[in-house]
Amino acid sequence: MSAPGTRPPVEIIPVADRAGMERFIRLPHALMRDDPAWVPPLLLERREALSPAKNPWFRHAEAAFWIARRDGRDVGRISAQDDRLVPEMEGGRPAHFGLLAAEDDGEVFAALLATAEDWARNRGRRQILGPFSLSINEQTGLLVSGFDTPPMLMMPHDPPYAGGRLEALGYAKARDMLAYVSDGLDPLPQAAARAIARGLPSGVTLRPMRKAALREEVAALIDIFNEAWSGNWGFVPFTAEEVAHLASELRPLLNERLVWFAEIEGRPVGFAVCLPNLNEAIRDLGGRLLPFGWARLLWRLKVAGVSSARVPLMGVRREIGLGMFGRVLPLFLVEALRKEALALGIRRIEMSWVLEDNLPMRHMAESFGAKAYKTYRVYGKAL
Repeated sequence: MSAPGTRPPVEIIPVADRAGMERFIRLPHALMRDDPAWVPPLLLERREALSPAKNPWFRHAEAAFWIARRDGRDVGRISAQDDRLVPEMEGGRPAHFGLLAAEDDGEVFAALLATAEDWARNRGRRQILGPFSLSINEQTGLLVSGFDTPPMLMMPHDPPYAGGRLEALGYAKARDMLAYVSDGLDPLPQAAARAIARGLPSGVTLRPMRKAALREEVAALIDIFNEAWSGNWGFVPFTAEEVAHLASELRPLLNERLVWFAEIEGRPVGFAVCLPNLNEAIRDLGGRLLPFGWARLLWRLKVAGVSSARVPLMGVRREIGLGMFGRVLPLFLVEALRKEALALGIRRIEMSWVLEDNLPMRHMAESFGAKAYKTYRVYGKAL
């Protein structure tokens, strides 16, 4: 019992069973419910993403989860991850933290981060980066600007105080990621319109995805992605098991008209994926699909449609992407997506995320008139 006039201590509780994980998953629903831009994630999706039995990420990584309690209330949560596929950095392979959510309380943040740091030290890690929930290929970074608009599909949303709380604990910027947004109804800037008007380079063809061969198509685009982005900061390749899982997970959202490949003599050399913004459809479901949420979701996705979408994946093979050819090919892929999205009633398109130092990708987004409207920060700390 606390002495009069003092605050009760922060207690850190490991998540050790299904009930604990359910509390962990639901905690942000209470913390963020008054934020008008927050979108409650689907509880079913979160359960599966954090389940070692359901998520193949756990085949090459381990994670631990904790809840912070004070005075009988859940007031925060955090995870820590050690992924064998994370690349070595100065000082060795870093550990990650993620799934961070907490009240605006310095003691709560300090207790949560200290717990994740101790877990990482015990595994020989000398640096910790985050937030990653759970991987750089999932939700990455902490929102540090752009708090006034809801996040798009598979993008995080955080309260404005979180970045300052991390910095007060010795965390510093490792990298920023940008989200670009464009209005599909705006005319193309002249430079992009002229480049597209000149036509595709000789020998190159564009085609939409063949959904009847979904697993093979997803495998092809991930093969290009793994090659194209292998030199990027923090890159972690998708495994074959993760590719199969991704194909299954994305099937309900994939529209053949919103996934395009560039081919040379029948060989895929580039791709771009646009996904309807699921967050627009689930925003008022409170994370639940039952009893009638599934019907409303189906109506919005398949019948009424949504007016926004996100381009989360794009790539051009390295032997193509290093020259002028590789710089113009993404323009044709994105233009194909833009035209099809407009035909489907999609008006607002986000391209995310883009590393702050990926100047070719930033220039390509800006050549379409897109504006950087959100910034997500990965923080790091030496241990």
